Amino acid sequence: MSAVVSPAETHTEGEEHKSRSFGWYGMVFFLASEAIFFANLIASYLYLRIRATGLGEPWPPHGATLETGLIAINTVILLSSSFPMHFAARAISKGNKRALTLNLILTVILGSIFLSIQAWEYTHSDFTPSTGVFGSTFFTLTGFHGAHVTAGVLFLLVCFFRSLRVDFTKDRHFAVSAVEMYWHFVDIVWVILFLVLYII
Repeated sequence: MSAVVSPAETHTEGEEHKSRSFGWYGMVFFLASEAIFFANLIASYLYLRIRATGLGEPWPPHGATLETGLIAINTVILLSSSFPMHFAARAISKGNKRALTLNLILTVILGSIFLSIQAWEYTHSDFTPSTGVFGSTFFTLTGFHGAHVTAGVLFLLVCFFRSLRVDFTKDRHFAVSAVEMYWHFVDIVWVILFLVLYII
């Protein structure tokens, strides 16, 4: 006797095998291009550092002090922001709009704290972008990353205000998924920059 498959079961099976949207693939390609951009900057920094040390020049130069302890704390703050971002995306995927809003604003707060500490580091640093090759490469790398974090915070704020208007639903929340992907990306990039600039 043949088994009878109900229309509801067929619909569920189709949903499980639903393919990714074009927007998702577009975001992946965008982040891939950003990854190549940062990879080139980091490769340039490492090349210039190896070249300088090969010529017997100190790196960083004398008088250029890095706030490694403070930036380690700042790194923890930025990485911590990934958790509420993840919870926000999971919440809306389950239809929990209140949890989405709360976790989005928490991510914004942590991202803003990160940027504030970075701004403090810039204003209290004993070197500038004009402090030789080291200064220019250091501020280029951290500055571009800071610009990306700023863009991420703005993107998060847009999603936050849209969540207040109840624009997102369980089935329609691509903007939240996109900002989650972007935010995790800038977190990963910062871990690499922290290791390259402050630890190695």
